[in-house]
Amino acid sequence: MKHNIFKTSIISIIIFLFGSCNYLEKTPDDILTLEMVFQDKTRTEDWLAGVYSKIPTPYLDMVKYVDGLADDFSPSKGWEAYGWECITKIQGNWSSSSGWGAGYWGDLPPKIRAAYIFIDNVRANPQQLVSEQEVTYMKAECRFLIAYYYYLMLSNYGAIPLQTWLSDFNTPTEELMIGQTPFDEVVEWIDNELQEASKILPPYYTNSQKYGRATSIMCQAVRARMLLFAASPLVNGNEDYKGYVNNKGQEIFNATYDPSKWTKAAAACKELIDLAHANGHKLYYEYNDDGTIDPFMSYQNMSFKRYDEGNKEILFARPSTGKGSSNNDQSYEYDKHAQPRGTGGNGGLGVSQELVDAFFMENGLSPITGYNTDGSPIINTESGYTETGFSTEDDLRKTKWIESKGSLDNSENPITLAGTHNMYCNREPRFYLSILYNGSWIRRENRESRFYSGDSDGGPTHDAPQNGYLVRKKVHPDHDPRNNGRPYRPGILYRLGEAYLNYAEALNESNPNNRTEILYYLNKIRERGGIPQYGDATGQIPTPKNQDEMREAIRKERRVELNCEFSIRYDDIRRWKIGEKTLNKTFYGMNYEGNIKSDDKSEPKAYFVRKPYIKRVFTKKNYWAPIHQNQIDKNPNLKQLPGF
Repeated sequence: MKHNIFKTSIISIIIFLFGSCNYLEKTPDDILTLEMVFQDKTRTEDWLAGVYSKIPTPYLDMVKYVDGLADDFSPSKGWEAYGWECITKIQGNWSSSSGWGAGYWGDLPPKIRAAYIFIDNVRANPQQLVSEQEVTYMKAECRFLIAYYYYLMLSNYGAIPLQTWLSDFNTPTEELMIGQTPFDEVVEWIDNELQEASKILPPYYTNSQKYGRATSIMCQAVRARMLLFAASPLVNGNEDYKGYVNNKGQEIFNATYDPSKWTKAAAACKELIDLAHANGHKLYYEYNDDGTIDPFMSYQNMSFKRYDEGNKEILFARPSTGKGSSNNDQSYEYDKHAQPRGTGGNGGLGVSQELVDAFFMENGLSPITGYNTDGSPIINTESGYTETGFSTEDDLRKTKWIESKGSLDNSENPITLAGTHNMYCNREPRFYLSILYNGSWIRRENRESRFYSGDSDGGPTHDAPQNGYLVRKKVHPDHDPRNNGRPYRPGILYRLGEAYLNYAEALNESNPNNRTEILYYLNKIRERGGIPQYGDATGQIPTPKNQDEMREAIRKERRVELNCEFSIRYDDIRRWKIGEKTLNKTFYGMNYEGNIKSDDKSEPKAYFVRKPYIKRVFTKKNYWAPIHQNQIDKNPNLKQLPGF
């Protein structure tokens, strides 16, 4: 019986990796099957590719299942009927019987097992040009993938069983039913594996066909992000989980605050930055004709340019943007869902009003500092922000960005056009690269967007922005749903800009007196973003006075710079333990039923008026995904997450 369990597991993994293959039918047992696989270079490479295949693609499916749970994206509520499960979950409907399309608990363990099988069976094959060095690299790649997949499970479930070996034929069934390992022990194990793999793997490959394969930089990137998570308030001194134990009676989370975790995270972030710099990585810049930074083109093309096109900011990416649940290209579907319906798109992949409010003004100041109990914004009058009235002239700035009636022949181009609602005027460059608002110019269509009710891009259909905005971040300007235009772009999972902000945060928590270095990395992001830096010089804005103010400045910068990027905002909200404050409330947007270009609050049909959009629910239990009940039923040693 035990033998058959193992045998079935091996056969299942092979079928899972390769699909139905005739050679499986010709083998007398699974040992010979493995020999056939690993004596053939193509099959060996296919097996390894199968292990890689569950690295997430940061486009449409991840919005449906992960990013939509945070407060950047705001997809059309009508899409819930089409599999957008994040919509029901953000309204509080998530139980241990709910499915979760992210698939971490169900999809990653088979890949982890496949990686262990690969490590145990891969051999050099000189006749097929598989060298010992290549085998060494491939084994280290599998160690990276095992560690990375465990990190994804850990950061989303918190309490996971860690199995660091491949069960043999004689493993008793009860030994396979292991319980959860304490959080800090899992972190320590992953940390060690990533460091060991980093010592073996190169920082980059000279063979372009290997782009996207694991490198030492990818190892250090995942390690730095994990240690930042592990140092954060959710799992560092959080007494909410005191008494939550595994099947052995061990506390899963350590409720005692440990400041050394921040020190370790800061060191890991700096190690990553130094390694990246030493191997040619840098922030992505484009320049104006006079040699000044063009923040519009820099921020836009940071998402689109490949590594071999000069985008050395990329540290970890999927070279292909993958197939989604509908078996369509993920980036194409992402773009299509974000394009106004009047242009051939699906027109409902929106962003929240809260994200709109988070972007700085052109002068580098925050326009809104908070919200009143009725949902109205608390406006920072020093910023120059207003959300009444409409502009009377075009806003011209020095840039080659042409998406707003611009031309590459011009040294200055329009950013907003006359008649734009003042809420969207005089904002920083990253705002315009991230948000498509009502009245934005659509270059491909040679017209403005029209989100008014009954208009070409508006309601009352579900394929329209339900709260007044579509996402522009990562949406390629040359995407054309009418003519099936599919511009390529990499699936970026980690970039140097995040590493800078991670380090600034960890350093502020571990050594807040080192303000010079904290500000250096924070200001590098602001400089590329095209807004004034913190400091005392002419044109700069006042430096945060203390650790608390610096923490707030770093968090604001992360919200803007890293908006709508894979899982970052979702992880930030959870690890900072701000979910109840940030997500448990009514969300607002522009008046979906409005059909008049007006901001008159007394006019029911005025479009540019804040209106309640959706009531979201977030409680203490929502910091982690629940283990599905069928897994609990199969393995009685698993303990459900608190609250579920």
